[in-house]
Amino acid sequence: MTGRIKDSRYWKGRNNRHVRLPKTAYILLWFPKASETFVFREVLNLRNLGLPLEVFSLYGELKDGMSPEMASVSRDVERLGIPYFTRAYSDIIYWYRVNPRVTRELIRRIPFRQWNGLEKTGENLWAFLCAFALARKFREQGIEHIHAPWAGGPATAAWVASKLTGLPYTFTARAWDIYPPDGALKEKIREAAFVRSETRTNIGYLARLAECDESKIHLTYNGLPLKAQGEAPVPMRPPYRLLALGRMVGKKGYDYLLQAGKMLADSGLDFRLTLAGDGPLLPRLKRLAGELGLAARVSFPGFVTYDRVPELFQDSDVFVMPSVVHSSGDRDGIPTVIMEALAHRLPVVATDVSGISEVIRDRVTGLLIPEKDPAAIAGAVLRMTADRQAALDMADRGRAQVREQFDPERCHRRVLDLYQGLAEPL
Repeated sequence: MTGRIKDSRYWKGRNNRHVRLPKTAYILLWFPKASETFVFREVLNLRNLGLPLEVFSLYGELKDGMSPEMASVSRDVERLGIPYFTRAYSDIIYWYRVNPRVTRELIRRIPFRQWNGLEKTGENLWAFLCAFALARKFREQGIEHIHAPWAGGPATAAWVASKLTGLPYTFTARAWDIYPPDGALKEKIREAAFVRSETRTNIGYLARLAECDESKIHLTYNGLPLKAQGEAPVPMRPPYRLLALGRMVGKKGYDYLLQAGKMLADSGLDFRLTLAGDGPLLPRLKRLAGELGLAARVSFPGFVTYDRVPELFQDSDVFVMPSVVHSSGDRDGIPTVIMEALAHRLPVVATDVSGISEVIRDRVTGLLIPEKDPAAIAGAVLRMTADRQAALDMADRGRAQVREQFDPERCHRRVLDLYQGLAEPL
């Protein structure tokens, strides 16, 4: 499915050749989503660079936690959501009439497999159903390339729509969507025009999984979604201000951070920890903080919209990212907040999980420690707070690396170069 594209906008791509950019559909579960600022920024930047891009959402509209900028683009999304269920039958019948052989084969082969977990099963079955509607929309709207920013349900929808229409499709592999792999990931990789990986670490894993050459998997780092608003002052004096920010889920390792907080308190360190974010484990983490005697030291402000995140960085001395590999296999890729913290020159302590070592080099751009080790977290925090200048030197080097490695324009021009590879040069 690597068909060539005809007629679209022009882009001066590699070797200064003028090429036509494909009219591209992005398929997501939700868009915009407050916790997916990196996808939101990619969509906006690619549009600004000239890519004709339409966004299609498999679910309904999210309104909570939206920044004004996110809210302003929400109306430009085509959504399916629960109302589509009553119309799904007509789209399947349509494609059965257009291409009965392919439709029968899709219904026979795709839904009935091991999707690894109830949530992934529901997501992929809904994506399969929605693909029949999306394929019709793509044909009607002149879509020429389908991309899914996630390897789970969105990539399943892109894969099925590609089979129905003959359009090339691609997808991005990240973390939760590939660990553990769903029951179709191998085939989705093999049949895609190419796959994007947000970390170098995952390239070999994906190639081995699909038994394909690594050249099919392209590294495209997420561009830094948040513009830094000055340097964090980092006074580094008692009470030391520690910050952690992210979803309250198991792979974030916040229970280990709280255990480290107990060790720090017992050592006599005067500190305050802000644990910002929302999620299913929030009540449990609040209870744990109380049980550890940290209620007066730890604050839980809840979800913070991304336009207010710079305030947290400005008011902190050390950012801590205690990611772990969850028992389910789920893990982080490169948490965007690490890049954002360094962009504000905030010293970072992080665990050596997945692609984190691609940005945090131990004692160079931050302190890199083993996962699931509260003593290591506590030791790294003590080291940061004991030597402000050394901490700032690491943060300075980290900021320089982030500006180079995750520059949004450079990262997204790399994406356009890949997309223009599907188009004929002039």
